Amino acid sequence: MIYMFLAEGFEETEAIGCLDVLRRAKIKVQTVGISSKCVTGSHNITVIADITKDEMQLDEFDGIILPGGMPGTSYLENDRDVINMIKYCAANKKLIAAICAAPLIPGKMGLLKGRKAVCYPGFEDFLYDAKITDESVARDENFITAKGAGAAMLFGAEISEYIKPGTGEKILKQMQHPKA
Repeated sequence: MIYMFLAEGFEETEAIGCLDVLRRAKIKVQTVGISSKCVTGSHNITVIADITKDEMQLDEFDGIILPGGMPGTSYLENDRDVINMIKYCAANKKLIAAICAAPLIPGKMGLLKGRKAVCYPGFEDFLYDAKITDESVARDENFITAKGAGAAMLFGAEISEYIKPGTGEKILKQMQHPKA
């Protein structure tokens, strides 16, 4: 199971585009509302999360996804449970995927030091000592980062590829993505 955290003010496309790709690849992923099941994104689109963070099964998950957007990223960064999940994933080599502004969270924690990473332009200073690339999506071991909403499907495909090798490009082709 992969958990995708949704906080008020999240970037809708980054969450839904990625989620769509993962579910097409038949990857078990649940959206997690960090404050409630109903979560409103940065463009006033309200979604109903699959579960709240109190309903997570911590003995059976393989990683986390952090959509960006503001103020969603700030809420994720300031949530103790989200930070503890990131620490747990880092210590146990589980997937940590973040897009847009959200890579600043593992970046500020020092987890991207020496790793290839990307983020939304202007947030690079928060990726302390990461190897910033020009790619839309960067993968370095169990860390996957992406630039922003325009890269959401590529982000989902890279996560899919990480979990189920051979699925990412296949799903993008089925969806008629221009980069597939």
